[in-house]
Amino acid sequence: MSQDRFTFAKALVKRAGVFAHEYYMRLDTLNIESKGHQDMVSEADRDTEALVRNAIAQAFPEDTIVGEEDGVNKGTSEYTWIIDPIDGTANFIASIPQWCVIIACVKNGEKHIGVIYDPCADELFAAEKGKGATINGTPMRVSASQSLANGSLGLGYNARGNKQSTKNAIDLLMDEGGIFFRNASGGLMLAYAASGRLIGYIEDHMLSWDCMAGLTLVEEAGGIVQEIDVADAVMNGCKVVATCPGVFDQVKALTDKSFI
Repeated sequence: MSQDRFTFAKALVKRAGVFAHEYYMRLDTLNIESKGHQDMVSEADRDTEALVRNAIAQAFPEDTIVGEEDGVNKGTSEYTWIIDPIDGTANFIASIPQWCVIIACVKNGEKHIGVIYDPCADELFAAEKGKGATINGTPMRVSASQSLANGSLGLGYNARGNKQSTKNAIDLLMDEGGIFFRNASGGLMLAYAASGRLIGYIEDHMLSWDCMAGLTLVEEAGGIVQEIDVADAVMNGCKVVATCPGVFDQVKALTDKSFI
């Protein structure tokens, strides 16, 4: 049955991405609410989440669903789906082609399925626990970098996080000859870490719909993820440190020092 869910998730995230992209192509007609620079929601977010929720509820009515826009629908099975209908909404509404649709599935409190679709680049990143990770069906691996000076480290920041923590991380990273990358979509940056484009990704606090799929991707692509309590993180979020093996110890030491 797990394979059924994985096949289903890959098809659904792509369908949802195509749906959201139709809104993206007509931004001038979109209704947008803003509660601050990083807290925006559009009808595209809500309608895309509704599409995903309805599809999951129809296919697997016993499963729990957690979404960014509409909270928790409690189920009775061992599976929990976690949805971010548009990760990178600020980019989306500014017509910057760096956003994605994210669907994760947790089984018995463990990361199980992660799929991220970037409609603008037509890239589908997908992973199932124990079975590796792919980009558009082709196996992908994390970077072979052994040094912070060889490659860029993805760095997230959000209004919930500690501003000083991010400043500290940038200082320490640059002192060690590294450089940071940020595109305002944590999901995409984790996918980039999983595919070897970035050497890793860090953020002092991410919500589950932003990170759970990406953490699954990184692990299944051969990377290392700092241990988290998955069940707690589903509801409350967590610190994220996810890198290729060659730099994990350096990056973890950096975040241990910088994240307050």
